[in-house]
Amino acid sequence: MVNKPELTVVLIEDDAEIVEAVTLTFKIRWPQATFLAANSGQEGVELVDKNNPDLVILDLGLPDTSGFNVLKDIRRFSHVPVIVLTARGDETDIVRGLELGADEYIIKPFRQMELLARVKAVMRRQETSAEELPLTVGSMTLGPSIRDLKLKDRRINLTRTEGIVLGQLMRHVGHPVSHAVLVKALWGEEYPGAAESLKVYVRHLREKIEENPSDPKLLLTRIGAGYQLAKPE
Repeated sequence: MVNKPELTVVLIEDDAEIVEAVTLTFKIRWPQATFLAANSGQEGVELVDKNNPDLVILDLGLPDTSGFNVLKDIRRFSHVPVIVLTARGDETDIVRGLELGADEYIIKPFRQMELLARVKAVMRRQETSAEELPLTVGSMTLGPSIRDLKLKDRRINLTRTEGIVLGQLMRHVGHPVSHAVLVKALWGEEYPGAAESLKVYVRHLREKIEENPSDPKLLLTRIGAGYQLAKPE
């Protein structure tokens, strides 16, 4: 999808320097991309609603409202991929952004290659994330959407990123899946900070599927080997 003739991106950001930097990054790699910029949350939501873009890049520190509110408003009517691009690097903010439906969370100052890698991965996942679904392991079923999980009698809404991680673990249930394999499934390639981002996604996934996330019984860490989904008893 990143190579499509036309790519419409809505950038919701009030810092003119960031707007210029992001726009320049896209012009280098995707000169055919159409950029629509909004410097307020309300204008950004209206642009997304009117133009049905292929991607949204969203700052959290907007002059009229929180970017979290903007993300909630967008998710009420659209499943467009959203990358949060913000200076707020606290883990609680990252988890909240993912919970509200962000597909990626990048902390400023950002590296150009990191942004490009994340964009490529998000757009690729948008096309391929539903492959080989549904998956069932014991009382856990993922699908028909990558965001839909049924665990025993509970229905759990996942982010696309969480669904991809869990899908990889379900396909290799009982065996560790390396960080490298998970990073490749998510982003296609390594980039600085990928391992730390993966840890955040795994931690948040545990909060959704484990009875006690601090003492996981389903999603296990295998030191030196990666992560493993326990075989059902």
